[in-house]
Amino acid sequence: MGKKMRRKVEVFDPTAPYYPSDALSLDELAHWIAFSRVQGIGPVRFKMLLDFFHEDVTAAWRASSQALAECGLDQKTINSFLKQRATIVPQHELERLDHLRIHVITWRDAAYPPLLRRIEYAPPVLYVCGKITNDDRNFSLGIVGTRKMSHYGRQVTERLTKDLVQGQLTIVSGLALGIDTVAHTTALDAGGRTIAVLASGLDTIYPPSNFNLARRIVESGQGALLSAFPLGVKPEAGNFPARNHLISGLSLGVLVTEAPPTSGALITANSALNQSSSFLCNSSQALSPRPVQADSGAELVRLAAPLFEVRRLLPNLLHLLAESDL
Repeated sequence: MGKKMRRKVEVFDPTAPYYPSDALSLDELAHWIAFSRVQGIGPVRFKMLLDFFHEDVTAAWRASSQALAECGLDQKTINSFLKQRATIVPQHELERLDHLRIHVITWRDAAYPPLLRRIEYAPPVLYVCGKITNDDRNFSLGIVGTRKMSHYGRQVTERLTKDLVQGQLTIVSGLALGIDTVAHTTALDAGGRTIAVLASGLDTIYPPSNFNLARRIVESGQGALLSAFPLGVKPEAGNFPARNHLISGLSLGVLVTEAPPTSGALITANSALNQSSSFLCNSSQALSPRPVQADSGAELVRLAAPLFEVRRLLPNLLHLLAESDL
């Protein structure tokens, strides 16, 4: 079989400018985006640069090797940055965003999700296609699980998602096959809202089989596609842990409906615990051929403790998770 082609996104929101904010000038924005494209300059080093150059991101971008060293960057990072900088034209980044009608949210913007601000390594720039509401920013729950779900996994995910969206919670997931797909689709079918977090730039939908689902999320007005990766970035294996970290960071808690010990869903669950969010596991796991299990030193509480943390927000979740007749 030949290599599968990844389809390019073709969803448009002509009413949304690529930067509906005045927190940064367009020149500053172009350089923030340019830095987001540089491998090796993550949230910690980017903040280091902003602090050293007194928020002058343009000066940080144009800095000499000596100035970068004085900032605290090691020589390997400096060499890598200088090499990449020579290939990146900041203003071209804005042109690409305008062409695809993708907008961005930065640390400096009031629209940056407050739940995400609290986590370690929150990305400086978010890329969005679609609409994110105030409720999305404050009242979202992650639902994740195995790609190879059982009939049980589908059934319990559909049931819980329906009840959660009826409680006005936005469903956050990763657009993967299996549990993620069911969570997004059920939320839309139930008239709710959903955010799909990608492990690639928003100009590449992965997996390609979920292209129509991604399109529906945007064009229905019921949600958005979101990524911390700039345009052109492919869904490489190393991007998925960062995607999972972002899912948990956007959410009040993470519900894993079905996952084997090796599932990437447990990376999301462990991120939730590390970020002081809630890890939720349905208590009917004995019915599942793929029960959720802890895969690290973090204690994954199966039911009571994490549920009590969000009980005021999810009044119906406790008894739903206790049911065993799904």
